[in-house]
Amino acid sequence: MSEFFNHVSRRKFLLVTGASAGTVLLKGCLGNPPENLTGGSAQSQPSAQQVSANLNAEEKPETSKVKLGYVPIVEAAPFIIAKEKGFFAKYGMTSVDLSKQSSWGSMRDNTELGSAGGGVDGGQYQMPMPHLITEGLITKGNQKIPMYLLAQLITHGNGIAIASKHVGQGIELDLAKSGKTLFEKNKASKTPFTAAYTFARVNQDFWIRYWLAAGGINPDTDVKLIAVPSAQTVANMKTGTMDGFSTGDPWPYRIVKEKIGFLAMLTAQMWKNHPEEYFAMRSEWVNKNPKATKALLKGIMAAQQWLDNFDNRKEAAQILSGRNYFNLSADILMAPFQGKYDMGDGRSIDDKSMAAYYWKDERGSVSYPYKSHDLWFITESVRWGFLPKEYLTKAKEIIDKVNREDIWREAAKEAGIAASDIPTSTSRGVETFFDGIKFDPEKPEEYLKNLKIKKVNV
Repeated sequence: MSEFFNHVSRRKFLLVTGASAGTVLLKGCLGNPPENLTGGSAQSQPSAQQVSANLNAEEKPETSKVKLGYVPIVEAAPFIIAKEKGFFAKYGMTSVDLSKQSSWGSMRDNTELGSAGGGVDGGQYQMPMPHLITEGLITKGNQKIPMYLLAQLITHGNGIAIASKHVGQGIELDLAKSGKTLFEKNKASKTPFTAAYTFARVNQDFWIRYWLAAGGINPDTDVKLIAVPSAQTVANMKTGTMDGFSTGDPWPYRIVKEKIGFLAMLTAQMWKNHPEEYFAMRSEWVNKNPKATKALLKGIMAAQQWLDNFDNRKEAAQILSGRNYFNLSADILMAPFQGKYDMGDGRSIDDKSMAAYYWKDERGSVSYPYKSHDLWFITESVRWGFLPKEYLTKAKEIIDKVNREDIWREAAKEAGIAASDIPTSTSRGVETFFDGIKFDPEKPEEYLKNLKIKKVNV
């Protein structure tokens, strides 16, 4: 490991990462009991004995117990639906404990502990958290905790929310057209635009950085970016002490509903069909329980397919909004689940292609964990100086070690997934952003060269 990695201290990461989406304290409901994959009459979850009788010796998991951590945002839906609709139980995982995390920092800490130490075996992660944990870059004492990335959870479902005081100042998707002026005025007055993300150096930090830089705003010098728990960002925006934040639904839309602010843009506009959060596990658990791992994957795949049936999304909103999970009004989830966004400043979006997708989108598989997406997150980390430039030469080695798309393929085949829904390549190919920039996973350095605002010298 390079000298750089050895100097990434636990103290530094505790200072920059902070906490993330907490529970929204609004009235909710518990949702309905399980039913079949396509909807229909409710069914009770099968008992362990019934499941055991229906599985042959080759399919029966080594254990029916696992503890998965999640943060209450729409990316967690596959876990919750798989449990509530009986999809985990169908494949023998009858004792899945879903542990709500107060922050991404606590998710990292509980991953370090593992379930044997009172933590979790795996669950929901922003990218590239599994890689950073594996390399010991954000763990206590830089301890390396090998992780396996097993599936992508969702595409879309994120946005940038801005305080109401900035309505009408051109803060939309393309800041270069008219919104740049506000940031320049704030910088000149020594009161920089202050915005938050929920955890440093991962998805939601990357989204706001890309958006600002594409508009000619340097996120490291022209604005103030901080890590703040989602619940605190709402209070800060109400009092005017913060200008915006980057996070996942239902938080941005809640800002609009409560007339605290508006949505500048959806990440679906910035990068159509972008990857968003992953299912990963401690590798020691996977190595010990390969059948149980595939059983979990099969349950998640079934939940993802169920979620992509838009006729099921009203029920999904009811289940997710329950006090055991998101603890908010189902109405906050319903419109975005259908691709309908009141942006809060007179603009609106009514486009199902902008909704969250869990199984399949316009580019193909959502669930399959493309290695080319891992490479973008690592390349973007190099762009902002989060990782040294030399890390690009190590990227393939790290990705091959962490990304276990081979296990995803095995589980999909065993579950009877159509061959057309199983990607034949670990690369999704060239990705195109709203500003015309392209990321070719075969040429990551060329991508960096084409970016005007960056920390790395290429």
